[in-house]
Amino acid sequence: MEKKKVFPQEKSGLHPRNRHRSRYDFPALIASSPELAPFVSENKWGDLSVDFANPQAVKALNRALLRDCYQIENWDIPADYLCPPIPGRADYVHHLADLLASCNNGNIPQGKDISVLDIGVGANCIYPIIGLREYGWRSTASEIDPVSMAAAKKIVATNPQLTNQVRFRLQAKPPRILDTIIRHDERYDAVLCNPPFHASAADAASGSQRKRQNLGLDRRAGTADLNFGGQHNELWCEGGEEAFVVRMAEESAGKAQNCFWYTVLVSKKTTLPLLYDALNEEGVTDIRTIEMTQGNKISRFVAWTFLTPSQQKSWAIKRWSV
Repeated sequence: MEKKKVFPQEKSGLHPRNRHRSRYDFPALIASSPELAPFVSENKWGDLSVDFANPQAVKALNRALLRDCYQIENWDIPADYLCPPIPGRADYVHHLADLLASCNNGNIPQGKDISVLDIGVGANCIYPIIGLREYGWRSTASEIDPVSMAAAKKIVATNPQLTNQVRFRLQAKPPRILDTIIRHDERYDAVLCNPPFHASAADAASGSQRKRQNLGLDRRAGTADLNFGGQHNELWCEGGEEAFVVRMAEESAGKAQNCFWYTVLVSKKTTLPLLYDALNEEGVTDIRTIEMTQGNKISRFVAWTFLTPSQQKSWAIKRWSV
């Protein structure tokens, strides 16, 4: 008789409300999404898994997870566009919810009156989906790439539960981030952003190779494929992460009263002092750094607000009181 394998029940570090804390139940996922089956096999430890270096496998897994956990039946992205792992994206949303709750007597603001801005929604539309399905938030999604925006719009249009819950705005003046997107009379409870981390295509390729090594995979001969796909505007920008987050800090000061919490993912620890200095120069009233852990990987987002304590209280009473 084959010895029964015993697996840990939860993945270390993920947020307590993250639906992906448990190990993937591949038989159940395949039952609901048969197209996942060709990508699932036993790894060298005897566990069922997929090749996370294969963008098609990650896409099939994402489609299955979105269907199983969030009831999204129709999801696809164009070839070679960023296909991010969902657990990490979900963690950002849940920690963001906790951030809002910290200013609302511990209660997470929920429902259609809560407005979130996703800077750089990408073709995958993951953050608006999770924000809506978990907390009922409505999203505004900005993007500089028309192809990405068209793909994200198709996801919304072909899933009835997303209808009228996500609106899209094309950034017509890159490299601006918030300018031209946030209008003077709008209020957002939070802004989230997963910026390009790299300063060039070469840096992005090097980062991909490090990912492959971290996954325990050898570089395939003749290819420098990025693990999870991605177009240049999704992966790199002039000046890299450092220039992006400093520019975002500067632009946020011009819209200090339009948003309660501005937040941005920061990949490199060395970027943090630059961002803190920029924010302090702009006169923020509070800065918070929220660390997130997934296995051996530690990531973080930085949050800031320009609202005074009395303005924060007024905002919560006006917009979040049930």
